[in-house]
Amino acid sequence: MKNVLSQIENKVLTITINRPDKLNALNQATLSELDDIIQDAKNNENVSVIVITGSGDKAFVAGADISELATTNANTGMHFAQYGQSVFNGIENCGKPVIAAINGFALGGGCELAMACHLRIASDNAKLGQPEIKLGVIPGFGGTQRLTRLIGKGRSMEMNLLGDMVSADKAEQWGLVNLVVPQGELTATVSKIAQQLADSAPIALGMAIDAINRGLECGLNEALDYEVKAFGICCASEDKNEGTGAFLEKRTAQFKGK
Repeated sequence: MKNVLSQIENKVLTITINRPDKLNALNQATLSELDDIIQDAKNNENVSVIVITGSGDKAFVAGADISELATTNANTGMHFAQYGQSVFNGIENCGKPVIAAINGFALGGGCELAMACHLRIASDNAKLGQPEIKLGVIPGFGGTQRLTRLIGKGRSMEMNLLGDMVSADKAEQWGLVNLVVPQGELTATVSKIAQQLADSAPIALGMAIDAINRGLECGLNEALDYEVKAFGICCASEDKNEGTGAFLEKRTAQFKGK
């Protein structure tokens, strides 16, 4: 891997986009490496939680690589957008919790990458935005869609049409990020949350993620029906027996993902 680093510790896989000289901008090669790591993590029993962050202290991901974008036409542009969406859909639907540790600029493709994650924790120096309009294009990796679902049509229109950056605090107020912490506390805070997730019931976590994602794509009745089925799957698991037993016995549950 040339552009993406990965490390597993205590069942937490940390993925670092490592192009600091380009503010960790996403090019085709970086997307491919990221996709390979995510696909491997889906079936890796040693991985329960994934953290995605950027190298250095300036940027999470500052956007797509403009030098590649500048050479696109209608066909190659569509292909690039489709591939980026495929990679980000794989993150959103990988079945394991994914945390974006936003350690600086999260712009364009970087904001879209963060939105594909299930939780977003930002340092107080972070800035988020969809500035593609200033390049004569629109977001292509899900920015017009996930952003609207997260913060509503009005705020999404504001970010997509004006292209201005928003501060971490404003992003938290709007619901774009879950939590903002001082820059020096980002790693420790994300590690604590990741470990809490890693100690939770894997089947239930996967079912919750799946139910929430699917529910956004269908009507309420269909979504509720899917929740019922997902609840039933959880009830048939050994983890449910362990969780309820541990609660009744006043001890800490030891979940095994079975």
